[in-house]
Amino acid sequence: MSGAFLLARHEWRRLVVQPFAWILAAVVLALMAWQFLLAVQAYLAIAPRLGGLRDAPGVTDLVAVPLLRSFSHVLAFVVPLVTMRSIAGERRAGTLPLLLASGQSNLRLVLGKFLGAYGFVAVLTVLVALMPLALASGTALDLGKIAASLLGLLLVAAALTGIGIACSAWASQPALAAGAAIAVTGLLAVVDAGARMQGITNAGINYLALPTHLEPFLRGIVASVDLVYFLLVAAVALALAARRIDALRGSAQP
Repeated sequence: MSGAFLLARHEWRRLVVQPFAWILAAVVLALMAWQFLLAVQAYLAIAPRLGGLRDAPGVTDLVAVPLLRSFSHVLAFVVPLVTMRSIAGERRAGTLPLLLASGQSNLRLVLGKFLGAYGFVAVLTVLVALMPLALASGTALDLGKIAASLLGLLLVAAALTGIGIACSAWASQPALAAGAAIAVTGLLAVVDAGARMQGITNAGINYLALPTHLEPFLRGIVASVDLVYFLLVAAVALALAARRIDALRGSAQP
């Protein structure tokens, strides 16, 4: 696994020296900070009326959880942009043969790319989660629910990163990889839309949808079925990426 971690460090360094990565991070954090401030302002406006209600929702339910739920939608577009150059960029630059000749197995190559990109996305996720925690000194927060929500977002980020790496492995251009990853993520987000319109919420089709497994985390519920789902999506995506790397390795041999 040392080879995978070396590749992950290389991928991380390549990301953080690119102006695109910094601009993307700045835009995302500015957008989420603006939404956070608007949510706090809205909460302060209705707080006097909430004081007289029994079991009234607090800052966690009205500010923190909506912010993190909104960030899950942002991840669907951010992660493909982060992962699109992982392998497709190597092919376009002509450096993929050098990477394949490094002696690393297909799985280690894919894991290295995955860990490098996921580290960047995970840092963004944690920074967004820290925004509502800034209110802890002035109000009571449900830290357990926020922790569960953060865990859910990190799992979503892992699944989306796996999908992005797979699309980057199969696409010949980074832009195509990003578009394919966004399309696959969108499909997983709405795959059960028709069933929900018919009032079906506990069928197998609902199990395939990403939001179905994220919502329990946002309610403070950590269930093994949801953990397995996100890990399974990431594992299947990385397996597909490794298979594609194997095919590329075969085609590169004389």
